[in-house]
Amino acid sequence: MSFFIENWILIAVAFSAGALLVWPAVSAGGRAGSLNTVQAVQLMNRDKAVVVDVRDAAEFAAGHVIGAKNLPLAELEAKLPGAVKNKATPLILVCANGATSNRGVATAKKLGYENAHSLTGGMGAWRSASLPVEKA
Repeated sequence: MSFFIENWILIAVAFSAGALLVWPAVSAGGRAGSLNTVQAVQLMNRDKAVVVDVRDAAEFAAGHVIGAKNLPLAELEAKLPGAVKNKATPLILVCANGATSNRGVATAKKLGYENAHSLTGGMGAWRSASLPVEKA
């Protein structure tokens, strides 16, 4: 018992470090609007989801999901209403690793696209799953 009393700072640091290591996995798993590659393909096939790639034009040209529309994140708010007129259409936003597309989901939902999702892991996860990629 004296060990815990004398070293309470070390124990607190260890618990804090453990919590910080676990937090990304916990928060990503519960993030609303995120899809894995299997869920994304199912949404594309069953519900005719529109794939929106929010990377810049050069990254998009290097390889993207087949049939994806390129709307860079900086232009998303201005161009999304023209590209996808029906706000009930499911959207799958894709970026390089999943972080930028989460911001795109927030923008899409602000515009009224309530069925907007982010591809967890982005194009990296898409390629890892050996899914088809198109080059422009």
